[in-house]
Order: sequence, then C-alpha cells, then structure tokens
Amino acid sequence: MKKAFTLLISLLFITTCFSQDHFYTKKGVAIEGYDVTEYFNNKAIKGSSKYSAVYMNATFHFASVSNLEKFKANPDLFLPEYGGYCAYAIGKKGKKVTVDPETFSLENGKVYLFYNSWGNNTLNSWNEEGTTQLKEKANKNWKKIE
Repeated sequence: MKKAFTLLISLLFITTCFSQDHFYTKKGVAIEGYDVTEYFNNKAIKGSSKYSAVYMNATFHFASVSNLEKFKANPDLFLPEYGGYCAYAIGKKGKKVTVDPETFSLENGKVYLFYNSWGNNTLNSWNEEGTTQLKEKANKNWKKIE
C-alpha cells in the first residue's frame, strides 16, 4: 500500500511539473490567457475565464464558447509551437523565454510566439535570421528542454 501511495504521489508531481514547464503560463493560465484559436484568424485576443479548458494540466482561456468548442475538438491543432515560449530564444539559445502574446507569427498552420519588450522584438530577429534554419534548431532544442 505504501509503495502504491508513493508511486501515485510521484506521478502527480511529475505531471504537475511537466505541465508547468511545458506551457508558458502566467498566474496559472497558459499564454497569459490569450485565446489560442484566434491566432488562426491572425488576431491576438485575450480570452475569458468564463470560457476555459484544462489541457495537459494547463488552463486555457477563450474569447467565446465557439472557440472553446473548437479547442476541445482538437486541442493539439491550436497549441503554439514550443509550448508558447519564445520561438526565437528556443531556436537561438535553447532557452525558455517569456513572450508578448500579441507578438506572433502564423506560418504553415503553426503559431510561433515571441518576446517583445524593452525595444527587443524577437519576431524581427526571427525573420531577419531566417525562419527555416531557426525552426530546425528550435525543433532540436525543444526536444532536449521540453
């Protein structure tokens, strides 16, 4: 019985750690509460806690019940690459860096988010340095750090 309890506690700890590190969260909400389905309409719109879903132990907010239902039907389709961390930082340095959820790129059906603060917009760097090479590096780095 003691072994089963220890195993259960360990699994809960691993699951919690995975979700907290896997997605960029602020105050317990993924992507600072922005509606991940709206990126596919080329918009950055803050969601509402009225329309929320938990996926992989992370809470996502949506702007409407319709968007919530879209997400529930196929969550993986709407998730930003690299857990919503800065795509440029993942590719360039292999580091998880926070983002400005309003600074994003929609490329080939995938959403990439970027840091944009203090005069440093990494979306510009992403585009200047070549997205193809940075994506290849980011994909390799993400496998190591996710």
